Amino acid sequence: MKQRISIKDVQPNAYKAMMGFEKYMAETTLSKPHREMIKIRASQLNGCAYCIQLHTADARKLGETEQRIYALSAWRESPLFTDEERCLLQITEEVTLIANHGLTDATYQKAKQFFDDVRLSEIIMQVITINAWNRIAISTRMFHETENI
Repeated sequence: MKQRISIKDVQPNAYKAMMGFEKYMAETTLSKPHREMIKIRASQLNGCAYCIQLHTADARKLGETEQRIYALSAWRESPLFTDEERCLLQITEEVTLIANHGLTDATYQKAKQFFDDVRLSEIIMQVITINAWNRIAISTRMFHETENI
């Protein structure tokens, strides 16, 4: 498939705004491994090959194991994730697949056991940010290495 338009070139202000989200997310208290876990799982759900490739490489650089990266798509059945990580992944799935039922009350209440309001809002914003990037990458057929998302 051939890449389509480049949002960065055609709408530089829109792209700059998206990079603003990235800059904000990099300054939050959400850990880098958790950020990458969210990015990988949302990208898997959205079928964004570009982002999966990019964020699995970033996760490896942070020390994430191949085994855990491979198990992300089946996290419910895997013993490799903590209860906190499972909650993080559940939030990621429910916010990504918002048309199904959104962030359920059950998941929200479970999240409150692990995360304060600040951290929970950071998690939700990270999911929203990667979902936006996934939609940009898929819509424009962004496949080659350009810059980190």
